[in-house]
Amino acid sequence: MWTLDDLKTATQRAIGTNQTTKAINRGHARVVYVAQDADRRVIEPVLRAAKERGADVIEVASMTALGRACGIAVGAAVAAITG
Repeated sequence: MWTLDDLKTATQRAIGTNQTTKAINRGHARVVYVAQDADRRVIEPVLRAAKERGADVIEVASMTALGRACGIAVGAAVAAITG
């Protein structure tokens, strides 16, 4: 089972909607993290792509927590472990 710690320690990751969507479509995303408080209009295409490609999806409590796990100072709606 994937955890937020896995994202923190990952050497290869995609952060943000655009990078994550590209990683999913290229088949590089192994697991996708989605913030529960993110705007559904923003994350819905990412969730659809992840489902189509068979990537695991993990929900995170907030955009702030997801941003921190990625090592950035702002929130993130989605992120993925790639590679």
